Amino acid sequence: MDWLQVIVLALVQGLTEFLPVSSSAHLILVPVLTSWEDQGLAFDVALHLGSLSAVMLYFRKDLINMTISWTRSVTHREMDSNARLAWAVLLGTIPVGIMGLLLKDSIETVLRSPIYLAIGLIVFGVLLGWADWRHKGKREVEEMNWKDVLFIGLAQAVALFPGTSRSGITMTAGLMLGLTREAAARFSFLLSIPVILIACALKSYDLATAGVPVDWTFMIAGVVASGISAFLCIHFFLAFINRIGMQPFVIYRILLGVILLWVFL
Repeated sequence: MDWLQVIVLALVQGLTEFLPVSSSAHLILVPVLTSWEDQGLAFDVALHLGSLSAVMLYFRKDLINMTISWTRSVTHREMDSNARLAWAVLLGTIPVGIMGLLLKDSIETVLRSPIYLAIGLIVFGVLLGWADWRHKGKREVEEMNWKDVLFIGLAQAVALFPGTSRSGITMTAGLMLGLTREAAARFSFLLSIPVILIACALKSYDLATAGVPVDWTFMIAGVVASGISAFLCIHFFLAFINRIGMQPFVIYRILLGVILLWVFL
């Protein structure tokens, strides 16, 4: 790897992890447009760690309040809105955990084809566009019940299929349930924390057992660049989503899917 590859991959990961456009599709497309070889497992860990750091830093106050209230709900059976939100994040993570264990081998081999990526981009992009077009949501995150959370959690499990976009499908599900755009995005970002945390832990374990040499300079640079770009992405997305809606991302997804089909068919 060289510095240009490090910065480009980190920016791509940071900017696309939380936008409804599929980070996996973009990371597949980068080597197609360049002569770069695969960045390797160690750098993948760095990129995900940067994204995780960004979302945890951005929602640090929410996470502190959720943790305190969740602990109180376990020890003293006291339930407030923060405790319910914490339980909602945990409940919404269960489906993707089960699906990941059952389909891990298939997803990592058969379904990694760029053709599947393109299909996922287009199909779920159209679904996002439909959900946003009919959007009349006024509900906030605190108004969700356990059925709503489970529905969004099941939608997140679908995102294991490449090209779907974890943030895209969870926001789509939130909009379908009548959440405001900002509420759908906020819950999607909170829901990403345990998923990225689990992914980092599993990749770190694979890295440790594989005995792969690590370039710590590139690793740290990847964490920082990915983290900064992801933090800015979250901030500006939440600031402008009610104004711009989802349609620009829908158009982008469809165009990217068509490009992938044109390149690989």
